Amino acid sequence: MAKENPTENNLFKNIVSHAKEYGFVFPSSEIYDGLQAVYDYGQNGVELKNNIKNVWWKTMTQLNDNVVGVDAAIFMHPTTWKASGHVDGFSDPMIDNKDSKKRYRADQLIEGKAEELEAAGKKAEADALVKKLARLLEADDLKGVQELIINEKIVCPISGTSNWTEVRQFNLMFSTQIGSVAEEADLIYLRPETAQGIFVNFLNVQKTGRMKIPFGIAQIGKAFRNEIVARQFTFRMREFEQMEMQFFIRPGTEMEWYEKWKETRLKWHKAIGLTADKLKFHDHEKLAHYANAAVDIEYQFPFGFKEIEGIHSRTDFDLGNHEKFSKKKQQYFDNDINKNYVPYVVETSAGADRVFLAVLCNAYTEETVGEGEDKKQRVYLKLHPALAPVKAAVLPIIKKDGLPEKARKIYDDLKLDMRVIYEEKDTIGKRYTRQDLIGTPFCIAVDHQSLEDDTVTIRHRDTTQQERVSIAELKQKIRREVSYKRIFEKI
Repeated sequence: MAKENPTENNLFKNIVSHAKEYGFVFPSSEIYDGLQAVYDYGQNGVELKNNIKNVWWKTMTQLNDNVVGVDAAIFMHPTTWKASGHVDGFSDPMIDNKDSKKRYRADQLIEGKAEELEAAGKKAEADALVKKLARLLEADDLKGVQELIINEKIVCPISGTSNWTEVRQFNLMFSTQIGSVAEEADLIYLRPETAQGIFVNFLNVQKTGRMKIPFGIAQIGKAFRNEIVARQFTFRMREFEQMEMQFFIRPGTEMEWYEKWKETRLKWHKAIGLTADKLKFHDHEKLAHYANAAVDIEYQFPFGFKEIEGIHSRTDFDLGNHEKFSKKKQQYFDNDINKNYVPYVVETSAGADRVFLAVLCNAYTEETVGEGEDKKQRVYLKLHPALAPVKAAVLPIIKKDGLPEKARKIYDDLKLDMRVIYEEKDTIGKRYTRQDLIGTPFCIAVDHQSLEDDTVTIRHRDTTQQERVSIAELKQKIRREVSYKRIFEKI
């Protein structure tokens, strides 16, 4: 495994601690000591995540004339997963260390070794190792993968030994039963991805929406995977949410659309505020059984570059297999070329939880302010205003002299247009700090001058600068800054 940078590791620990302390993410069932790799979103986390999902949804279905949405069920007919290849091929190569009793993804151990080689300036060796791994996985040569781990002298990060078991495949689907009587119940699965709910509804959407190829179907929904090695907070969870779009196209045009969606999706991540030099493409060495091209958009987390979205050219694998297994045609008649065909598909698949974590890591800011004895550390979340859980806080300077009443009136007016909070406890400085910690971009201070001339002070989160504005202009000014339009303009 790649060695962790202590500074970056501490930074990630600070972010995880911050997420819990300020109502973003809680361990699920924490009063019962939690459930590994399962998390609950708190009052601020759910707002941030919903804003991310809303921006994605509107980007797909509102900015594109030829993309519509669906919301398919989590439970699907079990043959769906036979047709998609998940029953036979949805597994990860796992290996155990006999001394530490810890289990690892075998491919991730080798990829970690490649990262170490590249960090040491041995890029050619690193690339060769990754390609060798890809060939072994392609051939399903698990013995070869084990030998590669041993030959590369890869050791367990816990025990420091190379006392490994054989590499084995573990299927990642959760199964359950459906039916009123246990003896007669049928085995079904919790869906491991949301894409198949789109594919089985391809003709329903195409015909009822009179959709003409090329067109896309978008969906946001929960998926479930029995991850054997789940770690890194919300990055890899057993219950997670996907934001997927399947774009149906004429065969032979897939690479053109693949390149287009690659660039379009990268722009989106930059537009929501992720730092450009922390984003990169990573082409797949080993392609999934359904793909003829695949690339990941990776973000540089404190624990390294990791995937937050995949763009895949899925060919006609999915619709073709559903046609085969269901015995129902999944074809489109193209009037432009007077021909029936099974459409090809380009997929964009982003993890809502991973994007959430990337946004949180990107926003978490520690900086030193002041000089001499006044020097102190300031922590705040530099979130894009459109994504921030709270858009503005209305704060009367003191709790008397009619200031709370004035502030309440401003709050009641603003809350009809955006999420705002009212707070009057503690000094104004402490209240500013609390808002910084949850990423509120604007604090509105109501003072005695507000009673005289109907103006307030807006304090800006990132710079801490203040400006005086009239109450009449307040709503329009803040609404403009927190609008999704500020993101759409950059896509």
